[in-house]
Amino acid sequence: MHDKPGFVFVHGAWHNGACWDKVIGLLEADGFPCAAIDLPGAGANAAVPAALQARDMAALATEPSPNAGVGQEERTNAVIACVEEVAERSNGKVVLVGHSMGGVTISPVAEAIPDKLEAVVFLTAFMLPPGMPAIAMIQDPAMADAVVPSLFVADPQVVGALRIDTLSEDPDYRARLREAFYADLDEETLLKAVAQLHSDEPAQVAVNPSTVTPQRFGSVPRHYVRCHQDCAITPAGQEKMIGLTDAALGGETSVHELHASHSPFYSQPEELAAILQKIAVA
Repeated sequence: MHDKPGFVFVHGAWHNGACWDKVIGLLEADGFPCAAIDLPGAGANAAVPAALQARDMAALATEPSPNAGVGQEERTNAVIACVEEVAERSNGKVVLVGHSMGGVTISPVAEAIPDKLEAVVFLTAFMLPPGMPAIAMIQDPAMADAVVPSLFVADPQVVGALRIDTLSEDPDYRARLREAFYADLDEETLLKAVAQLHSDEPAQVAVNPSTVTPQRFGSVPRHYVRCHQDCAITPAGQEKMIGLTDAALGGETSVHELHASHSPFYSQPEELAAILQKIAVA
């Protein structure tokens, strides 16, 4: 039995578990057992629409997504299994961390197994009050300045996915991709990050209402890491979700600050790891 809690990391939309590698390396060096998985329908588990490789943009706008069948329950179950595995390698408790759309998954995990969690951490993520789906927050006025919707190359209702063009060579599109996710990365790191992205995020996960309750999810210490330069989940959107969740569930979310863009696991891994260590040993 380990004497420290473990960490389980859940990536956001279009990303995969490898995005956490720098942060995991820092935490494991300090003796924290860690794991990050590719969610169902993401990373190594994501299929690629044929039109993307063919560069047929007209077909890309209508081709049904090969990932459209992936639902939230499948993702929740995958993360629960990962938490249980890491709990066996730690002191029996896990700090569960979700980035961006990963917040939609860590919430039902915390609702299902609150006794396994030391804390739940939303890294500029969708932390939704009971009954709210992610799409409602995406369309909220507080998110009006978000860049991500301008990246969609298909109607989610038509193709069953939030589809972006990960292979685009159009300078304007790539500039918006950088602004949305990686505004504070150098060019070399940016290219490596973009190469990891998959194109089709299953749309189902954005329309499922949050099922958290005060009795279960609300019993887990919750933390939010605000990223002040984020153009994917705007600072105003982050602030609104914190307020809505606290009002609905009671208690107070502990808030931490990073002057970073949307992906501090790439741009500020040391600063992010330091925040997470403090949460783990609090």
